[in-house]
Amino acid sequence: MSEKGVQPWQRWLFSETLASKNKSHKIAYIAVMTAFSVVANMFFEFKLAETQFSLTLLVSALTGMVIGPLFGFVACFLGDLVGFLYHSAGFAYMPWIGISLGITAALSGLIVNGIRSEKRWFLYVKLACVCLLSFTICTVLINTTAFWLLYSKVDYATYLVSRLFVQGQIWNSLVNYALLFICAPALGKIKPLKIKIV
Repeated sequence: MSEKGVQPWQRWLFSETLASKNKSHKIAYIAVMTAFSVVANMFFEFKLAETQFSLTLLVSALTGMVIGPLFGFVACFLGDLVGFLYHSAGFAYMPWIGISLGITAALSGLIVNGIRSEKRWFLYVKLACVCLLSFTICTVLINTTAFWLLYSKVDYATYLVSRLFVQGQIWNSLVNYALLFICAPALGKIKPLKIKIV
């Protein structure tokens, strides 16, 4: 048994905030974060020159922190799917994007909720780990590789540089990660939500 009656296995499902709550609270939190993910996929996207900016990385990381790794993954995957169904703009569904957003939530939930420290500055170390792993696993390994396999006619290194710097995926990631460093500490200070981010 871990601190405050939260079993270690529960941290794989829920954040510490949710693990100690009753079923109706858990359902409500998961539903709200799933809806927030849907809204992010539907409306928080705009294009500036060649770069498509989206806040889905930020929303996914925050979702993992608030509701936990497994349910964070599910909420973000469903958010991407429902957002696509509402606002497909004639494009084909790309499941690897939902998977990568879900993995971002799972990484965030595992790292931020799973590694305990009483030092305030350590939250920023955990956020840096979330950003580095999310960028490497999701942006580079999953999304870039999937787009390269399906659509590119150049070698992988050329496509990676083009996608990151010409199409601007690196700038989109940096904006999302900068906002994460601002929003995550602030989220823990909203008293009515009682979210534990340490």
